[in-house]
Amino acid sequence: MNSASSRSRTLQAVGALSLAAATALLMTGCGQSSDSASSAATSEAAKVVPQKQTTTPSATAQLTEDQQERKTVLDATKVTFDDAATTATGEVAGGKLVELDLEGVDDDDNQSPSPTETGSPTGSPSPTGSPSPTGTGSPSASPGADGPVWAAEVAEKDGTIHTVRINAVDGKVIEARVDADQDADDKKQTADRLAQATQTPQQAAKVATEKKKGTVTSVSLEDNEGDGVIWQVDVVGSDWKKTTFDVDAKNDTIVREETDED
Repeated sequence: MNSASSRSRTLQAVGALSLAAATALLMTGCGQSSDSASSAATSEAAKVVPQKQTTTPSATAQLTEDQQERKTVLDATKVTFDDAATTATGEVAGGKLVELDLEGVDDDDNQSPSPTETGSPTGSPSPTGSPSPTGTGSPSASPGADGPVWAAEVAEKDGTIHTVRINAVDGKVIEARVDADQDADDKKQTADRLAQATQTPQQAAKVATEKKKGTVTSVSLEDNEGDGVIWQVDVVGSDWKKTTFDVDAKNDTIVREETDED
């Protein structure tokens, strides 16, 4: 009797162990199937919903149209204002610089268009205005096929203006000619302004760049609303914004300063 009971308990224990093992195996299989299914579902979802791309906008993308225009032209320019001024005046015996402008930079801001209005890139600039490479006043988005150009007006002692255009990459003179669109009054006005200007355009440019670090893109001799004459100097800073300085042409004092935020 005791022996039978012992065998019965042994069989029950073995059965319980077998049942536990089978249950554990079944649970393990279910878990693996569940994990595999979850992984497969996650993989399929990733294909349907792509990961969000995080991008950082470049500095160029933040520039305005005018700022991008200035950057494009100045990045291509190798000849400085000072070197272009020296080259231009060297083309006219005894000549004095009246204006020097880097074409393609803020051409739509010029006060007066070319008097010829021909739309020719070599149209004659007026004694007081800045030349526009198109003659229409519309800005140029990039330098021309031959690169950026410095356009200069150099005057003889009697006020006769010579137009000198210089390649702003290699410094070579592209064109040098007498402006045929001048009359006696134009020449007298130019001569009178030069007689009043005791400071050079280079000195005015130096005053302007000491006030704002940057690149000189334009200098012109202008009437100060009947109160003497000024050198109007444009300086483009590292932020590609342009600041215009009116510098008294007699004492190098800045009489006006304005920054173009565009």
